[in-house]
Amino acid sequence: MSLTELTATSRVTVFPVETLTLAYTTQSSDERGLGDIGLVAVVDALSEGEELWRLAHSLGGRNSPADQARWILTQAHRARVVAAYTDLPHATWTAYIRRRIDLDALFANHEVLLTGRMSLPIPALSK
Repeated sequence: MSLTELTATSRVTVFPVETLTLAYTTQSSDERGLGDIGLVAVVDALSEGEELWRLAHSLGGRNSPADQARWILTQAHRARVVAAYTDLPHATWTAYIRRRIDLDALFANHEVLLTGRMSLPIPALSK
């Protein structure tokens, strides 16, 4: 499966789940800027993001891809709301998208979840 590359500047929340460092940001499907696309990615140059899905299955106890996607979005949304982790308000990042899940209903203000890996500049992570 090929990776889709996406580069942007936006707010990124970086947080740990088990042994993974994850990054969460949002994108919009149109000019309204609603943030209806959630992007949750592993911050690791050697990853393709599949570890995140294994965690959703093992920790979240979810079997269907849609349930796993909702578990992933719950972890990301929780990390952002709690604000106990690294929040980068204007980070320039590159994500390598491995999976796209179209949800059957709006969840945590998202209709779509993208996952994969993300590159963040080192200075951004040290803030």
